[in-house]
Formats: sequence, C-alpha cells, structure tokens
Amino acid sequence: MGIFIAMNYRFKNGIALSLIVQILAIKWIKNQPELVEKYYSTGLYPYISDALRWLYGWIPFSLGDVLYALLVVIAVRYIYKNRLRIRLKPLPFIRDILVVSAIAYFSFHMLWGLNYYRQPIYKTLALNATYTTQELSDFTRVLVKKTNTAHSSVSIMDTVQVTIPYSHTEIFKKTAQGFDRLNSQLPNFHYQNPSIKGSLYSLLLTYMGYGGYLNPFTLESQVNQKIPISRFPVVSCHEIGHQMGYAAENEANFIGYLAALNNEDQYIRYAALSYALSYCLAEIRTQDEEQFKELYSQVHRGVQKDYEELNRFWVSYENPLEPFFKIFYNSFLKANNQSAGIKSYSLVVGLLVAYHQENPL
Repeated sequence: MGIFIAMNYRFKNGIALSLIVQILAIKWIKNQPELVEKYYSTGLYPYISDALRWLYGWIPFSLGDVLYALLVVIAVRYIYKNRLRIRLKPLPFIRDILVVSAIAYFSFHMLWGLNYYRQPIYKTLALNATYTTQELSDFTRVLVKKTNTAHSSVSIMDTVQVTIPYSHTEIFKKTAQGFDRLNSQLPNFHYQNPSIKGSLYSLLLTYMGYGGYLNPFTLESQVNQKIPISRFPVVSCHEIGHQMGYAAENEANFIGYLAALNNEDQYIRYAALSYALSYCLAEIRTQDEEQFKELYSQVHRGVQKDYEELNRFWVSYENPLEPFFKIFYNSFLKANNQSAGIKSYSLVVGLLVAYHQENPL
C-alpha cells in the first residue's frame, strides 16, 4: 500500500510540475504560427471540433454550462469537507490545485486554445493588413447605403425599427445554413453538426457585459439569450466562427459578419450589414466626430433605433462588478496572443475594409 501511495504522490507531483513545461511550450508555440496553422488549426483541430460537435450538438441544452456548475459545487464541497486538513497541511492542497490547473491548461490548449497562435486570417485570405482613413470613409459610405437598402427590404418605413420574426432556435438553424454558402466562396469554412445553444447563464453574461462565449472544453457555442434580437444572428455566427477555430475576436467578428451576409434570409443579411456599419461608424467617430455625424445622419432612423435599443440594453445592466469582469477578460485576451485585449473586437474594421476592396458590396 505504501508503494502505491508513494507512486500516487510522484504522479501528482509530475502533473503539477508539467504546468511549467506547458507554459514554456506555449511561449515557444506563440512564435510558430505557420506550424500551428498547418498541423493544428487546419490539421488536428477540425477533427476535434467535428467530433465534439457530433457528441454534444444534439443535446438541447448547454452541457458545458451544466459541467461548469457541477465543478463549482464539487470544488466548494471539497474545500468544505477538507477545510481542517487544508489549514493544517496547505502544501498538498496547493499541489492539488496545480494538478487541476495543469490538466485544465493542457485540455484548453489541445481542444481549442492553440488556435490563438495560428496565422492571422488576413494572411490566409491574402488581404491587406492596413487601410487609409479615406478607404475607411469610402467603405462606410457604401455600407450606409447597403444597410439602408437592406433595412427598406424588411421594414415598412425608413423610421420603423426592424423586428426579426424568428425564435432563437430558428435563428440558430438559419445562421448555421449561412456557412454553407460562405464555404463555397472561401476555404476552410465547412460547417456541419451544429452545436450552438442559448446559454443557461444568459442573465449572468448580461451583467458581465458579454453577448456569448465558446466553451473551450465541449466546443459548444453559447449565445446570450437576453441580447436584442437585432444582434442575435451575428453574435450566433460570431460564436460559430470561434467554434471553427478562429480564436481572435476580430476574426470571429469578421467571419460572423460574412456568414450572416451570405445568408439567404433578408433579416439576417440586414443584421450583418447593420452590425458592420456600427463598427465602422464607431471607428470613424474616434478619428473625426464631424464626419461621423454626417454619415450617421444618412442612416435610416429605423437602423438608428436598433443601435439605441442595444445601447439602452447594456446600460440597463451596468453594475459595479462589470469593470472587474472586463479587466479579467482583457487580461485573458492579452495572455492569449491578443495584444489589444478587448479592443481587438474593433479591429474587425480593417478586415472589413480589406475584404470589400477585393469583393465590393
């Protein structure tokens, strides 16, 4: 029995120490985007993603959300039952934490997280990585016209806000179909066995300020079911983009937009255009307030009402803890090869301008 106990200690110690090796390995991998792209993101990962979507996609609720809740319960129960031992002998407890951390760190990167270190999408799609202020202005003017036209196709008047007449489940089905058309135009966008679900923690996500997230262990795409319906289609496509292996937020934004834009449904196409326009207008506003006002005045009042509804929604859930959640997530993104942190979402503007220079709207 003593031999087995000693082996168990050595085994746990080995796993705990492996965390250091893993961290050093990730630091090396960070500088090897070509290898990650070839052997993981377009090599191993598609098989992992397909398998997990096949395993969990058919379940009507978020299995990952349930597992997170169970893990919290198990952790609290463990600490409570072993509180005396933890206080008297803290080192074994610290080692156990390191063991769990090492396993979670390995699982995170092998199941999805290595995608943070793949080639940037502008390289794989041969897009220009930079744009001028004039190019942004010209594209935004085109986008205003296209968004207004799309709005007119789904609204009875320019001043009337669009109401998307679908349930969340119907939107999930429609957004997944949009990737079929996108795959015919661009490589590596094949998507089958959808695994996209409404999060069981939608209220919590709202207070945290998030529209959705990808569970990196079950690869289920989770969408906040409380967000305004005008954003729901593109956020759904954004999370599918993560599921397909595009970890960077600006790239998931870009893929979400393209998938929604290529959808046959006119409501989802409108959602894509108004989504892209909001990012471009926000970028122009940081550079030239007067030009922003001029362009915004040309946007249909019904589209503006969508933006105002979205702003009121997030403002209504502001709370003292939200900044701390944002600080944590900002640090998480920076630790995972997104130097701009939360601001990386807005970097989608560069991809939009570059893509539509080659593929005019």
